[in-house]
Amino acid sequence: MPKALKGYSFLIRPLIVLFDLVALCFCAYFLLGKSGSLFFYAYLIFGWLVSSIWVRFYKVYRFTSVLKIIRLIVKQAFLLMLVLYSYYGIIKSRTISGIETVLFLAITILIISLSKFAVYFLLQKYRQYFGGNKRWILVFGSSAQTQELITYFESKPEMGYYIQGVFADSLDKKIVEGIKFLKENRIDEVYCALHEVSNTETNEIVNFCESNGIVLKFIPDVEKVPVSNLKTDYYEYLPVLSIPNMPLHDSANVIVKRFIDIVISLVVIIGILSWLIPLMYVVIKLESKGPLFYRHKRNGVNYGEFMCYKFRSLSIEGNEQRLHVSEADERVTKVGRFLRRTSIDEIPQFINVLRGEMSVVGPRPHIPRYTEAYAKKIDKYQFVFRHSVRPGITGLAQIKGYRGEIKSDDDIINRIKYDVFYIENWSILMDIKIMFDTLLILLKGHDKAY
Repeated sequence: MPKALKGYSFLIRPLIVLFDLVALCFCAYFLLGKSGSLFFYAYLIFGWLVSSIWVRFYKVYRFTSVLKIIRLIVKQAFLLMLVLYSYYGIIKSRTISGIETVLFLAITILIISLSKFAVYFLLQKYRQYFGGNKRWILVFGSSAQTQELITYFESKPEMGYYIQGVFADSLDKKIVEGIKFLKENRIDEVYCALHEVSNTETNEIVNFCESNGIVLKFIPDVEKVPVSNLKTDYYEYLPVLSIPNMPLHDSANVIVKRFIDIVISLVVIIGILSWLIPLMYVVIKLESKGPLFYRHKRNGVNYGEFMCYKFRSLSIEGNEQRLHVSEADERVTKVGRFLRRTSIDEIPQFINVLRGEMSVVGPRPHIPRYTEAYAKKIDKYQFVFRHSVRPGITGLAQIKGYRGEIKSDDDIINRIKYDVFYIENWSILMDIKIMFDTLLILLKGHDKAY
């Protein structure tokens, strides 16, 4: 790769920081009064830099998601507000009105956010259409995860990753040939399948990359390392792996999420179920005998069982041993088919949410019988990890297309993969996005997979 294409990439982040500081001071000068002292501007700049380092505001990479950037902006905006109010609270050199503060915060964050997204998307277009800002990649390994990563690089030209070589032969051969290739070609990043190379070969790759300024990243085998950043405890000399504390294991986050669940469930129960239950009672009873609600056992937090509520969509006659419902299931009533297609049958689960047995967003709960069967096909760490939080009415796996009837092992494996990702990376914004995407899927009339 010509050096000119990436010779000035290192200037991008400093220029972004400089622009943000100029915008910060510019807005402060015109919106907070022109009488501010030099000490005030120095304090403002210092506070911005410290807070940005703390929240890693400028740690935005080509693979960073838009959702993460939004989270960074929200955090930085909150800290900027604290920095501003702490100055006037401590110095007390002058008073500041609420309107001035709101305008300053809103306009400053708006300008900085627009510039941040402009750079983010312009760089993507630059990589995709002009071939600049490239990262040359070398890959060691042939695992399924390695192939998924290669497919990701090839399908996203806007990321600017270009694979120069893949070494997936026998261990000795691929390491020797790979090191030779590294010596003869310009490579920026090396990706190595962690469980396909020995300790000696790993050290050889690490030493070469470190001495030549090449970024080295490892691809874990998700079946052997089911969740990222596993916590390691040592019992004298014996290492023991345990599931780490994730965002949804933090008591403050649990309280916030539970508060949101209560508010949403009350709104749905009072605003929708209060009139929908009498209506469904008449409609369902007219077509078939049986109860209004279908109650079935599901596994919740720490495998605890609870009764999950749905509007009944099946006739009570038939083979009750068949717990899963297929698309052509003869037990589904005419009304039930409509309820299942529109997901109206799921609305009573907001009662479970209010009772604390479920959450609005989370991993979908399984029938106990199938939980045991799935656990034999999925790594135990993943399954235990999945059941460490409340199950949800909807979840990340569902909006990604893995919902309804499980027809193959891949269906359950992919569900667990998305569930684990959700637990590891939970945020309020992610929950909001999942709820919004779920509504879009329902409004577009996508048939529910049975």
